[in-house]
Amino acid sequence: MTGFPGLFSRVATLVFLVVGLAIGQTATAGKALSRIQDRGELVLGTSGNMPSMSHKQEDGKVVGFDVDLARLMASGMGVKLTIKTMPFNELLPALEKGDVDVVISNVTVNPQRNMKVAFVGPYMTSGKCVITKEERLAKVSEVENLNVPETRLAALSGSTSAEFVKVLLPKATLTLVDDFDGGVRMVNDDKVGGLLTDYPICLAMQKKHPDSGFVSVFSLLSYEPIGIAIPGDDSLYLNWTENFLLRVEGIGLLEELAVRWFGRPISEDDE
Repeated sequence: MTGFPGLFSRVATLVFLVVGLAIGQTATAGKALSRIQDRGELVLGTSGNMPSMSHKQEDGKVVGFDVDLARLMASGMGVKLTIKTMPFNELLPALEKGDVDVVISNVTVNPQRNMKVAFVGPYMTSGKCVITKEERLAKVSEVENLNVPETRLAALSGSTSAEFVKVLLPKATLTLVDDFDGGVRMVNDDKVGGLLTDYPICLAMQKKHPDSGFVSVFSLLSYEPIGIAIPGDDSLYLNWTENFLLRVEGIGLLEELAVRWFGRPISEDDE
């Protein structure tokens, strides 16, 4: 998309002016922030298998909305970005152990996760939707209509989508998958009726497979805030990230990223 590379120089200037002073105050920096400063790099943990959020290109490069957001964050800190990909359910444990400095990977903020790590945001609001080829599923508008034995759903292992099915759709059949491409293949091969996932992924899959015959149930089945996860023991790092996100959102950069990766802005009013 033309003009997008200039976004990084814009935000670097912005963030240095607004929150860069905090980075220079090493005497008061907490453990996590000091580690980032000493190394000169921000280590991002992300799944690398969520289309348009964070996914690998054919050349192996990891790109997407979440990666661009992390790159803006690193630019604001004046450090380089290093990306570590791993299965989704390993991301927050890696953050707790200090193997990564931040997790940005379409992570839903919930009380259980927030007991272990801190969250900043949301930088996006989402909800559950279904990608399907089945006419019956395509017409669903209420969660209760999915809770029948005929419903066969795939969901990412360790995700809130999987938990959603287990708790709210006990009569449905759930198949766990390790990545979204695997889930899409199962839908395409009629091994499941649909892939239950988050709204941005639904948008991305329809964009990625325009001739597949996939349809999405866009009457969102839940409300889910998507946040930036950071260690919970560094108040300065938390404050810096809060200010960073406020400024990036305030000048419209999050909307620019959404248009780049999903073809449209994503807002709480999406249906």
